[in-house]
This record gives sequence, structure tokens and C-alpha cells, in this order.
Amino acid sequence: MNGPIRKVAAGCMVLVAALLVNVTYVQAFQAEELNQRSDNRRVLLDEYARERGPILVGDTPVAQSVRTDDEFAYLRQYPSAAIYAPATGYYTIIFGRSAVERAENEILAGTDDRLFARRLVDLVTNRERKGGGIRLTLDPAAQQAAFEALGDNKGAVVALDPRTGAILAMVSKPSFDPNPLASHNLAEQQDAWEALQADDDKPALNRVIAQTLPPGSVFKIVTAATALESGRYQPESTVPGPAEYDLPQSTNTLPNQSGEPCGTGAEQLTTLTNALRVSCNTAFAFLGNDLGDDALRDQAERFGFNAEPMADEDLNAATSAFPTELDLPQTALSAIGQFDVRATPLQIAMVSAGVANGGVVMDPYLVDEILGPDIVTVLDKTEPEELSRAVSTQTARELTAMMVEVVEEGTGQNAQMDGIQVAGKTGTAQTTPDRPPYAWFTSFAPADDPQVAVAVVVEEAPDTARNDIGGGRLAAPIARDVMAAVLGR
Repeated sequence: MNGPIRKVAAGCMVLVAALLVNVTYVQAFQAEELNQRSDNRRVLLDEYARERGPILVGDTPVAQSVRTDDEFAYLRQYPSAAIYAPATGYYTIIFGRSAVERAENEILAGTDDRLFARRLVDLVTNRERKGGGIRLTLDPAAQQAAFEALGDNKGAVVALDPRTGAILAMVSKPSFDPNPLASHNLAEQQDAWEALQADDDKPALNRVIAQTLPPGSVFKIVTAATALESGRYQPESTVPGPAEYDLPQSTNTLPNQSGEPCGTGAEQLTTLTNALRVSCNTAFAFLGNDLGDDALRDQAERFGFNAEPMADEDLNAATSAFPTELDLPQTALSAIGQFDVRATPLQIAMVSAGVANGGVVMDPYLVDEILGPDIVTVLDKTEPEELSRAVSTQTARELTAMMVEVVEEGTGQNAQMDGIQVAGKTGTAQTTPDRPPYAWFTSFAPADDPQVAVAVVVEEAPDTARNDIGGGRLAAPIARDVMAAVLGR
């Protein structure tokens, strides 16, 4: 009789021990993972039970929470909706979070370690817990100007302070309204999500940082920088600029967009400055092969290509790419921003900003300050950081003068501003025969005291004929309006 009882007792002890081990494992090792699961309803209800902190532009909330009378005690609202959606992202019950709502969730939700003392005080005083706030670097005038200037076109606009790397404008179109996604009506939230995912124009995609495209002729700034940094070329050095460039190792040719030569005389020579001013494909293809793909790649990487941008911001920014293992025809095409060169608008803005900042590229950032629940106490403030020295101060001065020529006498005249000298570069990137080219423009101003650098890409312009699509025609006026807003013009 005692034998069976002992066996049952031993079995029970083993089960109890296994239970204790499992509980310990869950509490000690799996707690964080389980707390972060989007389907953990207890954590979700606990998070919604306290007021989520605001996301601010200046002192104006572009995302905030208001009290409700349902089981989810607070509703997330986005007063400016589509204008700031690429930056704020969305906050949903079913589908999680994106952009700043995701990257800064611990502060906004009030669970960050920097709020530990506040949580203790709240516990002792029985005060309602609140999340902290996030103040963005965005300039409301620049953001509004970019949103309006881009109009119904598909594309993106980004503006940087070249001295610090602060992002002053971040607009992506088409955009979306995060408010239906934040609804406590789960059917409404589901419908809004499905409509967003089904849209072929991808309105939830932040085209400023998350999509790479062929940059076309705006990349010629990088090629010009490579030439100047080599010590073999000066702004007035001559290069061949025929109507067509015979691609090495190939029977194919690369034409100028105009179909005309850029150079003069029997040898059809032009200066490096003039080649940039008129965006001469053949001259820059020649330069690409003369300098070599390794030199182009090294220069591109010093501007930020082939490296993860905004790593500290955790915004899932895409990496702009300059390809490897190029043959001579591919090198020539890469030198004019074609073949497999890919860039985000942010990366192109970083190129202009680096030139504007005396050759130093600053690490771009979107979060200016992290605030306590009182939205007064500053818990952390982003300090500008140097990302790289892309070119020498002398090269930066020479590139600036060349880019001023582009705006004053060349392809970028639509970016001119009364009383302010603008430096810029146009680009028209060819894609496939079944879709229009991409229209690019990048610039900075004032050229002698740069305070803003801009990049614009127009992917599709429904009211513009294919043959009329160009960076100078479509993108330059948008950049001008954004620069004017930043400069208070």
C-alpha cells in the first residue's frame, strides 16, 4: 500500500518542481518577450489605461491621447493627419505601431527607465501614470510648404539643417490618415488597415527614408566631388562633352538628354563647371571611367552610401547603394546615377548638406528632445554628431560655386530666390519604358551661409506629359518653396 502512495507522491513532487521551474523561466527569462507581444491583451489594456505622451512639433501636438469611456481608456488622435503621418506613424490595437510611435514607444507609453523615479512617485501618491513626450525637429512652416508644393504628385521632400543634421521637413505622398487606424472600433480599424495595404500607391511607405530610387543626375555632385578630390581636376579643367559617349567594351552609346554636344571645338571640350551646369551625361560618363569605380564608391560612401542611416533613430531607414564589381560601361552609367545606383531622398539631401557644411556630413535625426510626463522636463536632447568628412573645405567651396552656376545659369533656374543665392542640381532618372522618369532636385541656401538643404523626388506627376518631366521643371520649384519657408521668405 505504501509503495503506490510513495510513487504518487514522488510524481506530484516532480510536477510541482517542473511547475516551479517553468514559472521561474517565464518570469525571469520570457517576461520581456511576452510583454512585447502584440496579442498580449493584459499588456495592451495596461498600456491603454494610461495617457500616452504626445508627439510635438514645436509646442503643438501632432499625436496625442484623449480619454474615452470604453475599455481602452485613451484614444490616440492625430490632429494634422496626413501631413505628419510619415514621421509620427500610427498606433493601433491590432496592428502595432510604426515610425516614431514605434521607435519611441517606451517613452510615450511611460515604461522607459528614465521615467522610473516618476513611476515611483506616482505609485506612492496614487497619481495617474502618464507617458513622456517626444519633440521632433520638424519646422511646421517647412513641412506645410513641402506638403502643399508636392501637391497631387507621388514623391517625397526632405529638408535638413546642414549644420546639425536636424530634419526640418519630411513629406511623403500619397500619405495616409492614422486616425482610423487608431480607432477603438476594431472593425473600422481592420477596414482602414486593409484599404491601406491594398493601395498600389503604398501611402504608408515613408518615401523619404524607406525607398531607394535611381538618383540620376543629382548623383553628378558625387562624381564631381570625386574628380575634385582626386587632385587631377579643377572646376575649369576640360573634359570631353560629345553628343554621345561610346561605352567601352560595348557597341552601345550614352547620349546627352538634349542630343547635342556639351563641348565646343573640334574635340568638343567643356569645363567641369559647365558640365555640371548643363548636366552633361557624356562628360560625367567619361569622368566615371577616368576616375574608376573604386574612387566613385569611396566618395559615395563618404557621403553616406552603403551604410545604414539614422541607426540611432530606429526608423527602419533604407540603405542607399553604390554597386560593387563594376565593369567600364556600368561605371560610366553609375557616374551619372544610373545602372544600380540607388538612393533615398534623405541620402541625396545629405550630399547637398555635406557640401553646404564645408564638406562635413552630419548624422540626420528626427527626435529633438525627449520630455517627461509634464512635457516641460527635458530628459534627453539630441546632440548633433559628425557622420563623416566627405570632401575637403576647398572642394566644398568649389562644388558650391559650381552648383550656384546650375541655378543661376543652368538647368536649375526654377529654384532661384530673390535676394538669396541658391546652390543646386537637377536630375532626371530614367527607369523602364512603361513608366515615366523620376524628377529630382537637391539644393541648399543661402549659398554663402547655408541654413537649409533640400532633396525632392517626383515619382509620378499625373498632370505632366512624359516628355515634360524633368528635375528642373517639376522638383526645383518645390525645393524653392521649402527653402523659402525655412528662411522665412
